[in-house]
Amino acid sequence: MNAKINNVNVSKTDIRTTCCYCGVGCGVKACVTNNEITAVKGDVSHPANYGRLCVKGSALHEAHHSVDRLLQPVVNGKETDWQTALSYSAGKFKKIVDQYGPDSVAFYLSGQLLTEDYYVANKLIKGFIGTANIDTNSRLCMASAVLAHKRAFGGDLVPGCYEDLEICDLLILVGSNMAYAHPVTYQRIAKAKQDRPHMKVVVIDPRKTATADIADIHLPLKPGADAFFFNGLLSFLAENNGLDKAFISNYCDNFDSTLAQAQSQVPSVQQAADFCEVLQEDLHRVYQLFLTCTKTVTVFSQGVNQSSSGVDKGSAIINCHLASGKIGKPGAAPFSITGQPNAMGGREVGGLANQLAAHMGYANPAHIDTVEQFWQAPNMARKEGKKAVDMFQAIYDGEIKAVWIMATNPVVSMPDANFARRALQKCEHVVVSECIGNTDTAQQADVLLPASTWGEKYGTVTNSERCISLQKNLVQAPGQAKHDWQIICEFARHLGFGDAFDYTHPVEIFREHAALSGEKNQRSRGFDISYLQDISKEDYENFQPCQWPLNKDMPSGSSRLFQDGYFFTANRRAQFYPVKARLPKTPAASQQVMLNTGRIRDQWHTMSRTGNAAKLLSHVDEPFIEIHPQDATHFSLQEGALAELRNLDSRYIARVKYSNQQRRGEIFAPMHWNERFSSAGRANALISAVADPHSGQPEFKHCPVAIQAYLPRWQGLLYCLEDTALSTEFWVKIPLHKGLKYRIADTANRQDWPAWLKRQYSQIDDWVEFVDSSGHFYRVAGFIAGALSVYFSLQQGCAPQESRWIEQLFTSVCDAKQRIDILAGKEGAAEEDLGGVICSCFQVPEKTIIDAIHSGCDSTVSLGEKLKCGTNCGSCLPEINTLISNNASLQVN
Repeated sequence: MNAKINNVNVSKTDIRTTCCYCGVGCGVKACVTNNEITAVKGDVSHPANYGRLCVKGSALHEAHHSVDRLLQPVVNGKETDWQTALSYSAGKFKKIVDQYGPDSVAFYLSGQLLTEDYYVANKLIKGFIGTANIDTNSRLCMASAVLAHKRAFGGDLVPGCYEDLEICDLLILVGSNMAYAHPVTYQRIAKAKQDRPHMKVVVIDPRKTATADIADIHLPLKPGADAFFFNGLLSFLAENNGLDKAFISNYCDNFDSTLAQAQSQVPSVQQAADFCEVLQEDLHRVYQLFLTCTKTVTVFSQGVNQSSSGVDKGSAIINCHLASGKIGKPGAAPFSITGQPNAMGGREVGGLANQLAAHMGYANPAHIDTVEQFWQAPNMARKEGKKAVDMFQAIYDGEIKAVWIMATNPVVSMPDANFARRALQKCEHVVVSECIGNTDTAQQADVLLPASTWGEKYGTVTNSERCISLQKNLVQAPGQAKHDWQIICEFARHLGFGDAFDYTHPVEIFREHAALSGEKNQRSRGFDISYLQDISKEDYENFQPCQWPLNKDMPSGSSRLFQDGYFFTANRRAQFYPVKARLPKTPAASQQVMLNTGRIRDQWHTMSRTGNAAKLLSHVDEPFIEIHPQDATHFSLQEGALAELRNLDSRYIARVKYSNQQRRGEIFAPMHWNERFSSAGRANALISAVADPHSGQPEFKHCPVAIQAYLPRWQGLLYCLEDTALSTEFWVKIPLHKGLKYRIADTANRQDWPAWLKRQYSQIDDWVEFVDSSGHFYRVAGFIAGALSVYFSLQQGCAPQESRWIEQLFTSVCDAKQRIDILAGKEGAAEEDLGGVICSCFQVPEKTIIDAIHSGCDSTVSLGEKLKCGTNCGSCLPEINTLISNNASLQVN
C-alpha cells in the first residue's frame, strides 16, 4: 500500500513470516514501512500459534535494530571487501587442509540458521572439504532427544503434534519450563485445560517454575532422577495391567530385557519415590493417572536433554509410551519440544557431526554412498566428526586449526565458556559470520563476515511438530551483509567448488534438499519431503506451513507418525531400550551448591538481539542467583545483595533472589548474559564440560559451584546516553527507552570518580554534585543545554536507591527544583516507584497490579479488562496469579 503522510510518499506492506526465537515456530505478520519493520503481530492463519505471540515475538521489530550491527567484512581488525575477506579465509582453509588434512578444519553452526543455509554448509564441509567436523549449538539442546528417537524409532522422529497437547487427558511436562521457554504453546495448553477441566497436568521439575501454575501435581524430583521415575513407572504398568501387550507383540522388540532392567532397579512405587525424593502418595497419583489415561502426552525438554545421561532419560520416557501403546494416536505421544526455531531443520540436513543429510547416518555405508553420489562429492567424509565439546577441545589442542562459526556465540553458550574462548584464542584461523559485530565470540575472530538476520533472511524452518514454514525477508540487509547461504557458496567458489554451489535463489537449495530426502528412500527413512522437489519459485515464495513427511503417498503431510505401527528401524519395529538409571555427581564440599542454568521469560539465548530491546529488560534486567531462603541464611546471603559463584577459575556475580520453590542445596542462574551486558554474568563459564557419553550433550542442569557473599566496598548507579567502558569488578548494563543504566560495584576504590566522569563525558560542562562529608555518599549530575545527560550515584556498602522518576527525567530539561531533588536522591513529588514490570507487553508494573487486586480485581480476567496485563502473550499470567493469591485477603470490600 502506498500513501501520503504530510505530503511524503509512504510505502506500507504487511508480510507473513515466522518468528526467529523458540521452537514453537510462530507465524508472524509484519508491517514494513519504507524498508523499516515498524510493527509485528501474530499470524492468525498459522497453525503453530493462531495469532498469539509471546513478548519476545511481539518485540521482534524493536530488537531488530542494533548500533552494534556488523556492516562489512573485517580481516584482522580492518574493514575490507568481500573478495578480500573470502579469498583470505579460503586460502587459509585450503593451506591448512593441504598440510594437515580435512579433519584439521571445522564448522560450528546454529539453530538460528535457515534450512537452506544449513544444507549448503553441510554439503560443503562433508562432501567437498571432506570432514564431518561440523556441529551446531543444537548439540547443546537437542542431541540427546535425537539419539533417544533413533534408538526407539529408527530415526529422529517426533511422533506427535501440538494438537495432542490440547486434546490429551493427561499432560506430563518433564524438565520443561514451557511457560517461559515456549510460552505460546503453554498458553494453548492453559486454554485447553480451562475448556476441559477434567484434563490433568503434571509438572516434573526440581524447581517449581511458572509452568506449574496450571499443574494439578508438581513433583519436585531430585535433579537427574528422571530415569528412576520412568523406570518405576514401567515397573508399575507391568504390575497393574497397564501394558498394551498386543501393541508390544505386534510392533516392538526388546521389551522383556527392558522391563527386567527397570524392575531390578526400581521395582516399587516406594523405591521410585525414594530415588526421586518426592512423596510416595504424589508419585503414585501420577503413576495411576498414566495407567488410566489412554490419551497421555509426555513433553520433555532441556531438563531431560541437558544431562550426562540425557539419552537414557529420553529412552526411559519413550519406553513407557511404547509399553502402554500411547503413541501414534490422537492425544498420545512422547513429545520432545525443540529449543531453537530451526533445530529440527538443521537435523534434517545433517547439521550434527554424527549425521548425514536427509536423516542418513555414518553407521550405514550405503547412506554414505547415497549422499556421495547425489552430491557428486569429490571428498566425501566417511566417518563422524567432532561433537561440540570435543571440537573445542580439539581446537585448543591444535588438532583443529581453522574453524568457521556461524550465527552463534559459543564463548557464552558452551559449557566451560572461558575454555571455549581460550581455544579460539589459540586457533590459527577463526572465521565468524554474524549480524552483531561485537559478540563475545566475534571478538575472537580473525575474519568477521556480515550476515543477514531475521527480517532480512529468506528460507525455511521446521518447528517442534515437524511443521515447515517460510521465513521471509521483510527488508533489505544493511551495508554489505549477505545471506549465510550466499556467503557459504561464495566461499565454496574460492575453494574451487563453484559448480556444485551455483545457487541463485534459496528455492534451488530447497529443491535439492527435498530431492535428497527421497533418494533411495522407499520408506526406509521417516524424513521425506520429496513431494516438494519440483516446487516452483512462486509456490515456494507463497509456501504454506505443512508437516512432513510430504511425499507421493502423503502429499498433504501428516500430523502424527506411527499410526500404522510402522517404524523406521531395520526390521520396521519399535525398539525398547533397557535403561540403567543413574544420578549426576553431588557437591564435593560444604561451601558448594548445585547450579542449574536455564532461560528466563523475556530473553533469548545470549541476548545479542533481545538485549537491545528495553521492553524485554523491564521484567528482569540483570543476572540473578535464585536460592532457597534457608540456604541463603546458611551462606549469609541477603536478598537483593550481591553474591558470587566460582568454578573452573570463573566467577559469576549477581544479586540474590529468595525462592521457596527452589530445592535446598540447589540454585538457579539464567544463561543469557554476556560481556556486552555484564562484567561477570556468563553463567555457562561455571559449567563443567561433562557430557552424555552417547550424544555428547553437556550437563547444564547439575554442576557443583562454590557460593559466597560478594561484599563490595561501594556500589553505584550510572545513567548515560552511550556505552561506557568500566573497569569495576561488577557492572551490568541495562538499555532504557532513553539511554543506558549501569549498576556497578567493587571491593576496592579503583579510580577518582569526579575526574573520571569529566574525562569520560568531556562534552558536558554543566556539572552539579553532592559530596557527603563523611564519604558515604556521592552524587553528581551532568547537563547539556539544561537536559539531564549523566547521573551518577555512589554509596558505601549497599546499592543506591533507584528511581523511576530519574529514568523518566533523563534527557529532559530540568529546572532548579528538579536539580536539587536529583542531588538529594529524592523522587519528584508526584511520582511513585511502582516496582518491577510484570507484564512486559503492556509495561504494567507490580504495584499497579497489586493496587487493582486490592480494589476488587480478583482474577486474571478482571485485571486484564482493567489493565490489559496478561491479555497479549500470557507469559505473565503465572506471576499475576501469584500476586492474586498473595494479596487477595487484602481486597477492599
